[in-house]
Amino acid sequence: MTRIRPAAVAGTFYSNQTAILHKDVQKFLREAGLHSEREASSWPKALIVPHAGYVYSGIIAASAYKLLATGRGKIRRVVILGPAHRVPFRGIALPGVDAFQTPLGALPVDRTGVGAIKHLPQVLELPIPHAQEHALEVQLPFLQEVLGQVFILPLVVGKASPREVAEVLDALWDGPETVILISSDLSHYHPYAEARNIDNATVQQILRLDTTPIHHDQACGATPINGLLQAAQRHHLWPRLLDLRNSGDTAGSRDAVVGYAAFAFFTEPTTS
Repeated sequence: MTRIRPAAVAGTFYSNQTAILHKDVQKFLREAGLHSEREASSWPKALIVPHAGYVYSGIIAASAYKLLATGRGKIRRVVILGPAHRVPFRGIALPGVDAFQTPLGALPVDRTGVGAIKHLPQVLELPIPHAQEHALEVQLPFLQEVLGQVFILPLVVGKASPREVAEVLDALWDGPETVILISSDLSHYHPYAEARNIDNATVQQILRLDTTPIHHDQACGATPINGLLQAAQRHHLWPRLLDLRNSGDTAGSRDAVVGYAAFAFFTEPTTS
């Protein structure tokens, strides 16, 4: 019997109505910033995207997802890592299901990828952290709209070291048919100007591939970002900032904001 992880935050973080969700995601993709001709001709190896409600960060996430459009039919697997917001645990959690459901349909979990990492001591099958976790789920409708039916390997990252994350990424790296997606927001609940300063410093650290650990007060997905930076440095990826805003720019007060950034990591240098 097929085990399916049902949508947990449809109706809160994004619409639970299929037609509305489709329309919303397509609108974000249309309105996201334009990219250079070279970037539009090939897709990145890795992305960092935010995971707030779509009204807050959907447009920023779309700036990254639109870069995958040329890979439709060629990208076979998306490895998604995001932080554990609700259930603390040690390690990196596999979902223990066969598919993830959204209002746009179900995306199958890549069993080959599961087999490639389940022997690692930091990897465990733990459905509970996945059950209500929004960081991975909010990425799926974008993948469905841009790539269609594609295999996913969703991983919730609990207490783990950057090295342990990088080891998982290395095991799943493969070629251009595999894309790595890190789900993370930036700083939380600082006044607007202070948040911009904090987030600008974090952005520069990521663009330098600086493996000095990013802290969780800089980014809620700091652990998976730190692991990606280690792997990106080893694999000689080239990072590019696509968009940087916060909730004060999109749909909220400027008294206490949450930061959002989108990055793409390419196998060759790109131009703006």
